Amino acid sequence: MTTPQEVLKRIKDEKIQMIDLKFIDTPGTWQHLTVFHNQIDESSFTDGVPFDGSSIRGWKGIEESDMTMVLDPNTAWIDPFMKEPTLSIICSIKEPRTGEWYNRCPRVIAQKAIEYLASTGLGDTAFFGPEAEFFIFDDVRYDQTANEGYYHVDSLEGRWNTGRKESPNLGYKTRFKEGYFPVPPTDSFQDIRTEMLLTMAACGVPIEKQHHEVATGGQCELGFKFGKLIEAADWLMTYKYVIKNVARKYGKTVTFMPKPIFGDNGSGMHCHQSIWKGGQPLFAGDKYAGMSEMGLYYIGGILKHAPALLAITNPTTNSYKRLVPGYEAPVNLAYSQGNRSASVRIPLSGDNPKAKRLEFRCPDATSNPYLAFAAMLCAGIDGIKNKIHPGEPLDKNIYELSPEELAKIPSTPGSLELALEALENDHAFLTDTGVFSEDFIQNWIDYKLANEVKQMQLRPHPYEFFLYYDC
Repeated sequence: MTTPQEVLKRIKDEKIQMIDLKFIDTPGTWQHLTVFHNQIDESSFTDGVPFDGSSIRGWKGIEESDMTMVLDPNTAWIDPFMKEPTLSIICSIKEPRTGEWYNRCPRVIAQKAIEYLASTGLGDTAFFGPEAEFFIFDDVRYDQTANEGYYHVDSLEGRWNTGRKESPNLGYKTRFKEGYFPVPPTDSFQDIRTEMLLTMAACGVPIEKQHHEVATGGQCELGFKFGKLIEAADWLMTYKYVIKNVARKYGKTVTFMPKPIFGDNGSGMHCHQSIWKGGQPLFAGDKYAGMSEMGLYYIGGILKHAPALLAITNPTTNSYKRLVPGYEAPVNLAYSQGNRSASVRIPLSGDNPKAKRLEFRCPDATSNPYLAFAAMLCAGIDGIKNKIHPGEPLDKNIYELSPEELAKIPSTPGSLELALEALENDHAFLTDTGVFSEDFIQNWIDYKLANEVKQMQLRPHPYEFFLYYDC
């Protein structure tokens, strides 16, 4: 379905009673409002459906709470988790007073990024392919009270359960850092992941693969095809929604929290990206690793602005429990071909120019994908426009370099507070484009400092689970 008329016809033909309208808040959580089918007509796709925006995080005050959700007909699918037939549609947000798109709506910001790319004449399409890892747990408990604070996660697959009485314990427990990727019965999530993948396909996501990931305790990943910036973000939100709800059906729970387990790999979201124009890829060429000069300049922009970017692509205090020097996450701001220890990897994808891309390996899935993709695109375009060369590639295992060698390589910020400070000092590449407003950047910084950094300073470590487990 690509037009309002097609959506309305399907609602009528299939006698769909309920329409679930989904939109994303500033931090990156889907919100929803379900309406009876007679509340939707053609004007819903242009003027929108009214709702109260005063309780949405980072948005309006109660004195100006009226807003409208504008339905995107390209995003309609039957929700597989509702008892009654329910059509799910993703929305963007408008200001009913002016009829203008709301400048704090992440999906609106993503659209502005695409419009900005086109206005530069450099390209007309930005493709993104996120790879979001997650954990499947059997039990999660956490609390922070006046007299105690704790968190507890558990998985039947966890290495720590080798001695537990399970009547019987069959002994198949994934060893630390050896989850990538033995066959069943060591991998106990094959059927769950398959159901997740096929359910995503039924919701319109172009699926590719599923597998166990490196960590013990149920770390997994599903793969879907790269897409245009906004559709890739839409698919990623559908990905998270489907995975969590299928897990719940099996009596399990999922988190995209970057570092829920100490001593094993955290969950990242490596982001593949490229720019095209007129149906032709622009990052293939005769430079290093088969890249074009434009592609290298794009990498230069990513590396230059990475400290500020991470305030958006790695937006939680827990993000920086994963981004720790000397461990599995790429914290060194260097680029290399086929090298997973560098923060920017150029995949060795053969001679097909359409497959030529770069992979930024720092981000994680607690980020709002619309904001993260838009910010990365702005950084890359800044690199192209200002011819920011990334320097010489680092074709070494960075994890094995000496302290003296590592000291010469720039690194990512060590905390969310430092990343927000970098964003405060370096955001012209976002705001001069008209994609992000000064109001949005300052609101983002203030919100994160007040609601996350300050709370973590006031409370001990277990409070992270209150903030981030349901990301």
